[in-house]
Amino acid sequence: MDSRIVPAVGNTIDIERIKEMIPHRYPMLMIDRVIDVVVNARATGIKNVSVNEPYFQGHFPSQPVMPGVLIIEAMAQTAAVLVVATMGPENEGRLVYFMTVDAARFRKPVVPGDTMYIHVEKQRQRGSVWKFRAQAKVDGVLVAEATYAAMIRD
Repeated sequence: MDSRIVPAVGNTIDIERIKEMIPHRYPMLMIDRVIDVVVNARATGIKNVSVNEPYFQGHFPSQPVMPGVLIIEAMAQTAAVLVVATMGPENEGRLVYFMTVDAARFRKPVVPGDTMYIHVEKQRQRGSVWKFRAQAKVDGVLVAEATYAAMIRD
């Protein structure tokens, strides 16, 4: 398999490579890098949260907080990169749709200046349906977690 598609454990997938793998673009691209990819098992996405994010204009102007739904989206995008890395380059650009989100918990606000690490672990796969467990952490502290299922489509 092409080593630029499936990095060894500890290697990094940069933003340009992420944009080749998944179809998301600004302002909905929620991850900046993916590290620690273990094909068919786990990956860690990184989101550098900037005050320049468009959602901070209204959420909330006096106390900016990253919306929880966008934290869940960052989890899903990290999982989508893992799916493409697992399935190979012929699957680049395919859409991954949410099917369910369960047990979502938001434990601490994510604010401008934070670096969020999104740890995604595959729980199972049946055909085109994948189930994941994810945790988001800032400075090693759990800020959000969820279990979700997604389907990969053409």
